[in-house]
Amino acid sequence: MTLDQITEQFSKTAGKAPQLGKSIKFIFEQGIVHIDLHGEEAQVTNEDKEADCTITTSIETIDGIRKGDINAMSAVMTGKVKIKGDMGLAMKLPSLIS
Repeated sequence: MTLDQITEQFSKTAGKAPQLGKSIKFIFEQGIVHIDLHGEEAQVTNEDKEADCTITTSIETIDGIRKGDINAMSAVMTGKVKIKGDMGLAMKLPSLIS
């Protein structure tokens, strides 16, 4: 999966996300995906903006979590996913991206 593909996927799923008044930034080797959940509609871009929660991982890992092949908590515990910032928002992540 490419950065463009994961950005497109996040755009589709973030459109269903509730208005949380927060933002999430994913840092992948290939680039950044920023999801802003402040407005009525989620804004998904590849801009490097400040976020309430920053998640560093690989596209393969996040895709596995999204598909249910990888357990999100196990990925964090084994270091495949690193979280900085709002942990409460990070805990909502599987429902926001699947």
